[in-house]
Amino acid sequence: MADRGFTPTQLAARAAYLLRGNDLGTMTSAAPKLYPHMWSWDAAFVAVGLAPLSVERAVVELDTLLSAQWKNGMIPHIVFANGVDGYFPGPTRWDVNALAAHAPLGTATSGITQPPVHAIAVQRILDHSRRHGRTTRAVAEEFLDRRWSDLVRWHRWLAEARDLDGNGRIALYHGWESGMDNSPRWDLAYANVVAGQVPAYQRADLAVVTDLSQRPTDHEYDRYLWLLEEMKAVRYEDSQLATAMSFAVEDVFVSAVFSMACDVLATIGEEHSRPNSDVRDLRGWADRFRQGVIATTDERSGAAKDFDLRTGRWVHTETIAMFAPLLCGGLSRDAERALLRTFEGPKFCGHPDMRFAVPPSTSPVSGDFRPREYWRGPVWPVITWLFSWAFARRGWAERSHVLRSEGLRQASDGSFAEYYEPFTGEPLGSMQQSWTAAAVLDWLG
Repeated sequence: MADRGFTPTQLAARAAYLLRGNDLGTMTSAAPKLYPHMWSWDAAFVAVGLAPLSVERAVVELDTLLSAQWKNGMIPHIVFANGVDGYFPGPTRWDVNALAAHAPLGTATSGITQPPVHAIAVQRILDHSRRHGRTTRAVAEEFLDRRWSDLVRWHRWLAEARDLDGNGRIALYHGWESGMDNSPRWDLAYANVVAGQVPAYQRADLAVVTDLSQRPTDHEYDRYLWLLEEMKAVRYEDSQLATAMSFAVEDVFVSAVFSMACDVLATIGEEHSRPNSDVRDLRGWADRFRQGVIATTDERSGAAKDFDLRTGRWVHTETIAMFAPLLCGGLSRDAERALLRTFEGPKFCGHPDMRFAVPPSTSPVSGDFRPREYWRGPVWPVITWLFSWAFARRGWAERSHVLRSEGLRQASDGSFAEYYEPFTGEPLGSMQQSWTAAAVLDWLG
């Protein structure tokens, strides 16, 4: 790591210092300038990073997020910090408290959701609590007692409200729900979104990231915001979104994450004597969504595809989403080997120009590849962490170790960037990104 800067000890100290600096008291801002509020899947990864520092503070992070859960079970993708501006669209634009019957009272949130990685954070909290004394273990146990039903309710909402055809795939109504906002995965779906009259707006992101090549265009933002208007028109009602939205896609990556999360939460339930009916439901959802993911895959390559519900077309892209089955399992042995070869080969981690052997968001050999543009090419450390964690869980220790060591080499510049240019390693997007620091802390822990 010497060629890049900080030693592991120095890097861990800097990461811990960053999380303390981004701490707003009961929530951690995703990034102090660009993302000054709490994001759902960021919060889960932040809790993963906080757990080795303080189990108690990690619990507070998830408690804050779950306190903003909607009455229908949805965890919203943003929980807005009181009195903090600097992000658009903010609470006024979403207007969920006035429109949505299920929105939480007294808390400002967005009206959409994000990938369900939270069970991983709960597991990490419990793991770290076992290394401490009785008091810390009690904090983790009390959290599980307090929030178990909320976590199951969250999973139930995804399984029931967002599996429109009962085929084991989660439908999204906005690219933001995937967490991969402007991925080539959504080009076809967005091309069919005809933006009507969008109320005037001023973007806040371009004041922070001034290089326009790194961010979605204004034309893309018009479509993003038009989808909000469509949601608001039906008051965010689950039963109406399925027909009201001009964007509706079955996301194979989120579906794989959900399958995996259901298994993780079911195992926690078994180990902590939660109701058998909950564990049974979670295992059932894990199996259904695993099968749903596998049903999208190519028999030989194992690559997974999204499905556009509006056009009725499969969407195959050379993006990180094609590796969804590596997270949840279920492929035949031959197909899994083929998919791992692609992951590790010259189309992705093993591309000869890659600065570090980590997965880019879009394949460098794809016509859609843009090395500096958000989810169209850059490397996201949190995705490297997710695959490293999943590979370890599946017993692929050496593969997990390679991703961890390469991810740490990339992060050792100490910028904790949102994402990185895949060939040069240049830090891009916002700096001081909380979930990047969290990934580093878990790797070093």
